[in-house]
Amino acid sequence: MIQSNTDIPKRPEQIKEQYCLLIDRHLNDLVNGLAEEMFEIEDFARLMFIHPTHLSNTIKTITGTSPCGIYQVKILEVAKKLLSDSSLPVRDTALLLTFEPSQFTKWFKRLAGCTPQQYRKQLKLNTDK
Repeated sequence: MIQSNTDIPKRPEQIKEQYCLLIDRHLNDLVNGLAEEMFEIEDFARLMFIHPTHLSNTIKTITGTSPCGIYQVKILEVAKKLLSDSSLPVRDTALLLTFEPSQFTKWFKRLAGCTPQQYRKQLKLNTDK
């Protein structure tokens, strides 16, 4: 049976999917101690065998968001998941994600609208209800 063109993912969509998978894999590696440094966009492009500018332009065209924007959202999701474990100090969460603790707090507040400690308090209030 011959597949129609609509069944075959277009290259830009493949690039986006591969980029998101690589981010997820890398963040999982960081959390599990299998990686020590946070990747840059250039690192993902290198793994995908494409130029960083091509990666940036493709992601921006497909999603309307920069690769950094997508990466930041995914890092924030992981940070929130880590912060939901109250036995893991905020400092350790920051270090796992290769942030200096004070920079992590500033970064988290900018993206989440509250500090990591405030986020934890909100989680606790929501689970106590």
